Amino acid sequence: MSVSSLPTGRAAISRRRLLAGAGALATLACLPPAARATPTCLPPGQIPPKPQDVFDLTIERTGVHILPQPQHAPSVNGQVPAPILRWREGDTVTLNVHNTLDEDTSIHWHGIRCPADMDGVPGLSFGGIPPGQSFTYRFPVKQSGTYWYHSHSNMQEAMGLYGAIIIDPAGGETHQYDRDYVILLSDWSATHPDRIVHNLKFQDDYYNFRQRTVASFFKDARRDGAMAVLRDRLQWAGMNMAATDISDVTGATYTYLMNGQPPTANWTGLFKPGETVRLRFINASAMTFYDIRIPGLQMRVIQSDGQDVEPVTVDEFRIGVAETYDCLVQPTANQAYTVFAQTEDRTGYARGTLTPHAGMTAPIPPMDPRPVRTMLDMGMAMTHGMKDMPGPAHDAPPLNVENQNVAAMPVNRLADPGDGLRNNGRRVLTYADLRATRPIADTRSPSRAITLHLTGNMERYIWGFDGKKFSEAEPIPLRLGERVRFVLINDTMMEHPIHLHGLWSELENGQGLYNPVKHTIISQPGSRLSYLVSADTPGLWAFHCHLLYHMDLGMFRTVVVS
Repeated sequence: MSVSSLPTGRAAISRRRLLAGAGALATLACLPPAARATPTCLPPGQIPPKPQDVFDLTIERTGVHILPQPQHAPSVNGQVPAPILRWREGDTVTLNVHNTLDEDTSIHWHGIRCPADMDGVPGLSFGGIPPGQSFTYRFPVKQSGTYWYHSHSNMQEAMGLYGAIIIDPAGGETHQYDRDYVILLSDWSATHPDRIVHNLKFQDDYYNFRQRTVASFFKDARRDGAMAVLRDRLQWAGMNMAATDISDVTGATYTYLMNGQPPTANWTGLFKPGETVRLRFINASAMTFYDIRIPGLQMRVIQSDGQDVEPVTVDEFRIGVAETYDCLVQPTANQAYTVFAQTEDRTGYARGTLTPHAGMTAPIPPMDPRPVRTMLDMGMAMTHGMKDMPGPAHDAPPLNVENQNVAAMPVNRLADPGDGLRNNGRRVLTYADLRATRPIADTRSPSRAITLHLTGNMERYIWGFDGKKFSEAEPIPLRLGERVRFVLINDTMMEHPIHLHGLWSELENGQGLYNPVKHTIISQPGSRLSYLVSADTPGLWAFHCHLLYHMDLGMFRTVVVS
């Protein structure tokens, strides 16, 4: 996508106006049921009572009133977020998508194993859906669980074109529960995505209003010692980087939504004390990671990316962009509970309520302190300064205009809950906790390894793999039927949710045959991880970071299975 020629400015909307806007009720425009074939408009988060196998989905511009000033967003059947689609494993679904926009559109079924020509990525899977035309997706459903769908055209996903998919298992649910809600998280801005990209290209910390200051130096010096703090700041200055770069786009422009509603609208799910409630968390944000907890309730994590895992009871978990987690909670008291999703950078939160009575609320907890990046996030965990840094690995990409850093000492961070979540007094989920409930089907050893460095230049806001943007890189070829190991080394100081279309990714987290199977894997800064892929479906598949602006600015590859 090209960067727009819109004029620059510090911010198109002030934070004060955003906070004022949060008081407005999000208007989710549902047309009368008679005007639509399927699906029927339901309250946000409510799952349709029965699965269907035929859908008519009309993509159009809809007036949305999330912020004080009305906006027009791309929607599905007049809804933002798009309607929840409920399928059944074993069925063949037919989805007729009609485009009434004045530009091309598409729908990608995120995490769904389907033929390549049904995957919905313009330029790879098909030609896209031109204005005024329709396209019919039809494919057998071979899996169950919680997934989602979104546009893969232009920046329509960043502007609201996303929705949840629930697939009933053919053999019935493993776990019993009384209520079932989708909790879809997203980020929302009055600033057009092209303008956000333009601003980041103009100034990489454009939305970072929490830089360290002289005042914070003395505060840190009292805690850690003056020399240690001075050395740390000189290191960051020498690298032209900021330890407070947690998220590229922050609460300076984003309002954070739960099921399309801002915090003040307070999305609400009802329960009766003693019931078991299933919560299907989906992160459909463009750029935001969330840390989720429900004060007073523990969560039993039962699925990751739609796949069953051995239940893990936690107080909190981080959900990266494009991931899904299913949890069970069992509130026994006659009281309300806040579903609290604070952003990783602590510049805002999404919020909802579980309650036995409509209108009952619970306290909203204060946000935790903001994280501060360390040398661990730069892949220099074992060093004390640049002079001590060992040389880069022989396969590391060169330092150049497209690659600002090389992780000299990348480490396994699968048991690390991530920045801002360590030693916070709560039991926090890590990737090392995930263990599949059934053994993997393909037990062959990989025939080769494909190592990719995740690279970027924050100052120029360029992203890529191995120091190359998508436009400069060759596709990654896989032979049909082969089994390979992907190795990711994150040379950047940002988390990257890496998504491989069309194929499963078996994360090597030490669980052997019970390694968890995912469609999106978070690569932490300065880390090294690996996962196995069986190339069992031919076609052209997208492979990219799911932070939309990273993908748009180059962190994208084509995987060819032939």
